[in-house]
Amino acid sequence: MVSTVGAPLGAVQLTFLYRRKLCCMLRLQRDHLETLLAAVDHGTLDAAARALAITPSAVSQRIKAMEQQLGRVLLQRTTPVAPTADGAVVLRHARQARLLEDETARALGAVGDADAPVVPSIPLAVNADTLGTWFLDALALVRADTEVVFDLHREDQDRTAELLRAGTVMAAVTAEADPVQGCSSVALGVDRYRAVAAPAFVDRYLAGAVSERQMTARLDAVPLVDYDRDDDLQQGYLRRVLGHAPRGPRHFVPTSADFARAVSLGFGWGMLPEAQCLDGLRSGALVELTPGRRADVALWWQRWNLASPLLERVTEAVRATAHERLHQPG
Repeated sequence: MVSTVGAPLGAVQLTFLYRRKLCCMLRLQRDHLETLLAAVDHGTLDAAARALAITPSAVSQRIKAMEQQLGRVLLQRTTPVAPTADGAVVLRHARQARLLEDETARALGAVGDADAPVVPSIPLAVNADTLGTWFLDALALVRADTEVVFDLHREDQDRTAELLRAGTVMAAVTAEADPVQGCSSVALGVDRYRAVAAPAFVDRYLAGAVSERQMTARLDAVPLVDYDRDDDLQQGYLRRVLGHAPRGPRHFVPTSADFARAVSLGFGWGMLPEAQCLDGLRSGALVELTPGRRADVALWWQRWNLASPLLERVTEAVRATAHERLHQPG
């Protein structure tokens, strides 16, 4: 028999010890994970305490215990609190664990504290125009045959992927094609926008502009409607034509339906998705300002690589509805 006392550890032994240490680190208590979720979802430790029916001190102690166990800072103690990069990893683990537990409980017919069936919840990120036009129809397909509740986070399509990275949501409609780490990405199609305005607005501000060049030159100085101060759709549209951002006054209307209504009421011109403007163009309630120019926004569906039947069902419904409602390449 060969003695190994004092002999250096081999690669297999080192790998085994590393994995053993990692498993010990990741044996996080369920109530600690739920506390981290509550803190991030509710924004403050006090709000998390109210949601969990415990004291703020207990919330703080649970999070500190996890941080000590992992040797990492998980939360930025800002207002609202925000996960660190390490915290986002743990947050994702917590959401995945909750979803899989809820799906298992649902399959077994388990009930919650109020003797009601356990209903899984899925947090999703979506841009305002998609939410206001076709996304709820996709989720309705899921609700028709599946008990689930949705936690929708509305954000610009250029920023929804950040909610995936932070572990806040499990899937997102995004303009980002490259998959976030740990996610898959599939093309949904193209949302086409048209520059439109009410006839009264055209008569008041744009009368006499008979060519596309004259029209775009006039748009440089007339009122426009922006969703919010981060909305670059109208600005970018004219910047590509004029070489600079428009200099006219701006209305800010931060909901998709009210944005479209503000344009229809003559507040200013704006870029509307075809789902919100084609009927108005056909009826004469809206006028297309530059028929030769449209703005296309390519959308993608990114979701966690998680073996979840519920997440698969949502993905299937979103892709099917997008295929019907959006322009498809070719």
